[in-house]
Amino acid sequence: MNLHEYQAKDLLAARGVAIPRGAVCYEPLEAVITARHLKSEVVVLKAQAHSGGRGKAGGVAIVSREDDIRARAAAIIGKRLVTRQTGAQGLPVAAILVEEVLPVDQELYLGVILDRNTARVTIMASPAGGMEIETLAREHPDKIFTVSVHPFIGLKPYQARGLAYRLTDDRNIAGEIVKVITTLYEIFVGYDCTLTEINPLVITGDRVVALDAKVNIDDHALFRHPEMGRLRDRTQEDLLELSARKEGLSYIKLDGNIGCIVNGAGLAMATLDLIALHHGAPANFLDVGGGASEQAIADAMSILLEDKRVKAVFINIFGGILRCDVLARGVIKALNRYGARLPVIARIEGTNIDIGKQLFEDSGLPIQMIPSLDEAAKLAVEAAQAA
Repeated sequence: MNLHEYQAKDLLAARGVAIPRGAVCYEPLEAVITARHLKSEVVVLKAQAHSGGRGKAGGVAIVSREDDIRARAAAIIGKRLVTRQTGAQGLPVAAILVEEVLPVDQELYLGVILDRNTARVTIMASPAGGMEIETLAREHPDKIFTVSVHPFIGLKPYQARGLAYRLTDDRNIAGEIVKVITTLYEIFVGYDCTLTEINPLVITGDRVVALDAKVNIDDHALFRHPEMGRLRDRTQEDLLELSARKEGLSYIKLDGNIGCIVNGAGLAMATLDLIALHHGAPANFLDVGGGASEQAIADAMSILLEDKRVKAVFINIFGGILRCDVLARGVIKALNRYGARLPVIARIEGTNIDIGKQLFEDSGLPIQMIPSLDEAAKLAVEAAQAA
């Protein structure tokens, strides 16, 4: 679950990290009133959407008090923000953050992530703030400094100080940066986050201020933080992914047109690779898991049939715990409900395979059973391209 920028900043401010003066606004008139109360010569209007690159997409505007703030706000609120991260569909903008514009002496980057290679929380810092971390890692990897935190010991003060003094020589500023690093780490651990980030963290005079902030929380840990679940903005999430999550399915929307149903994450990844090998593009990652019920399979199939981008369905199942007859009944149930409007290619093996095949044959539905995985993937690509 991702938080909006203003929500992430509220978490930081509650723990003593300085943020710019401002307020979230839902109407253009609110933006005008907020700007007037700030009494700042220049203010910034920032679209609240779960995406980076908002400035390049027209989601950030710096305006003076003489400008038509209401018109500039109206141009952002209610639009769909399309960035490199959102894809062509974009994300709706229901609110903007109106803040004072501060003089900036230096921009820094701070972030906390889980490094899966070391299985440890890792803190990243860089004197080249303001850039996306992916761009920074590609163009200036020497400017990224990291500290790995031992899970049994936690972040030690000397680690935070070591990072701070790689960003500045000023003792007072370094002390403030240490506080920010410690706060980011505490939020990361305390709320079971997958990412906490400030980019940029700016030095303005003798102050250190978080100009932007990002907090992402692990969905699977939300039961431990019900107060954070109330901050969820479902308008920023894909409807199909929300539906899949409700049914307990592991679903991630992709950009292609071949809908996939697979059991097991490893087999799912291999299936996506095989589709790409045959010059096709998967529409999703959908892992129904080993113990899926007939209804869960029907729900998974329904999600693909409701996706207008899907031109063909590829079912790749190795039935161990998930029996092939249970799979077949679920697929047939969904197709009878929605209609067999799409070509369906199935490669299934495992427990009760003969019963599963017989159920498909007796259904009268146009389901092509292909025993070879490679041939099935190739046929799915051809079917999608023909459609």
